[in-house]
Formats: sequence, structure tokens, C-alpha cells
Amino acid sequence: MDLNFKEDINSKTIEEISCYSYRNINRIFLALHQETIGQYLKRLRLEKAAEYIKYSKENITEIANEIGYSDVAAFTKAFKNHFKCSPTVFRNSNQLKQRITTNIVNDEAFSDTRSLINFEIVELAEASVLYLTYYGSYDNFKEIDKTWNQLLKYAFRKNLIDNETKYMGEIMDDNEITPNLKCRYNATIILKEKLDFKLKGFFQTKKIEAQKYAKFTHKGSHESSENTYARIYSEWLFNTSYELSDKPTIEIYLNDDWNISKDELITEIYIPVL
Repeated sequence: MDLNFKEDINSKTIEEISCYSYRNINRIFLALHQETIGQYLKRLRLEKAAEYIKYSKENITEIANEIGYSDVAAFTKAFKNHFKCSPTVFRNSNQLKQRITTNIVNDEAFSDTRSLINFEIVELAEASVLYLTYYGSYDNFKEIDKTWNQLLKYAFRKNLIDNETKYMGEIMDDNEITPNLKCRYNATIILKEKLDFKLKGFFQTKKIEAQKYAKFTHKGSHESSENTYARIYSEWLFNTSYELSDKPTIEIYLNDDWNISKDELITEIYIPVL
């Protein structure tokens, strides 16, 4: 559903993929995610539309058509019911924030005291990963740590971790658009070879496709990374010609270890671009 939300996903399609009756798979989905399949798809489409409105220059009719609404009036009504404002008001509000931030960044006094954030454009190769998903607020670091501990314990028991293992986080949602309880973060390790055993529970594998990114480096605790993200989405985003791609943000943790001070942690942040 995440990959094909722009298409017409009906009950027959769900049954063919899941090998369950739609009624039963919907019950399972509701128990796991606290919303039905239909509610999830509707929310996903509207949140993707909000991201496109926020970060792209496409007109609203084109965005409505792109996410599966042939009737722009129906899209506007659904958007307003979900976000409590029209798509136009939503875009204008974000553009106002952009103008205010740009004015601050361009202020001479500000420019004299701090240079714009450094970045480089890179491409990450395709990777096969093992991951476990955390649902909730991105600033609940205690629970995110629990998710990591569960993943690492499982991977260690399966002999999937060594000195060369790469640790990566996938930030799946924009927490200014998606409700905190629905935000997803994937604690992830990169696999060197295909698994020779069947996964159990909520542990999953997938391939992350090769993608171009703007790469930034954050030094310090994970809690303080919000300061780096603030600079990325204020200074960099509004002063760059690059357009964002509809892919998750990636974090690669270079030196997370029990004996490393939080102030010395280094995180590479990868923002997907076209």
C-alpha cells in the first residue's frame, strides 16, 4: 500500500496479496494499526498530498489527480476534513513560513555570525536490510532505543552483526503532517547476504533502492539532531534548486557505542532529492 497508494487498491487486490478474506485481514490490520485498511489508505493519500503541497510547486489540481482524486472538489473536502484547512491555506501558510525564514537567513547580521549549513550530493547504492518499525513520536528517544535494542538482540542471535555492520534509521513520515502516534521509524541494519532462515514476529527485510541524496553531518546527541534538521529545512531547503524526492529520510550512525560520549556521536543525514 505504501508503494502503490496512487493506484486503485480494492478488496480483491488485498485478498490476492494477503491470502486472507478482506474481512479477516481488515480485522488483523485494525488490531495492529488502530485503523482499517480503508482509513489507512485515505490518510496516507492525504498526507502524501500535503507533502507535495508543502515541498513542491505542482498546482493543487495536479496533486489531487496524482494521488487518485479525479474530482478536485472531493479532494479539497477530504483534505479540509483531515487537516482542518483547505489545500490553498495549507500551502500559503507554509510559504509564509518560508518567506519569514528566508528573510532571517538573508539578514546580514545573521549571515555574519553563522554560515549556511554544509552539504554534498551523493548516491547511496541499493541495499538489503533487516528492520523493526517503531510507531510514535520521533522525540521519544527512550522507546526508539528499545526498538534498537530489540533489533540488535535478534540480529546478534542470528549472527548478523560484526565489526563492519552498518546501522541506519529510516524516517518514514513528516511529523508536521502525520500524527505522532502514526509516525514510523525503522531501526535498520544493512545485510551482507540473503537470510537463510524465516523471520518471525515484526522483524522484516526489504531492499532500499539506489537513490540520490543531499548529505549532511550532525555531531552530537540524537536529541540535539532536531537543531540540524531545523537548519536543513529552513536554510538549505529554501535556498536550493534541488527538489525533494518522495522517499524516506535516512540516518546512518557512524560511531554509536556505549563508550562514546553523546557529544561525540556522528550521524549522517540523507535527504532524498530528485
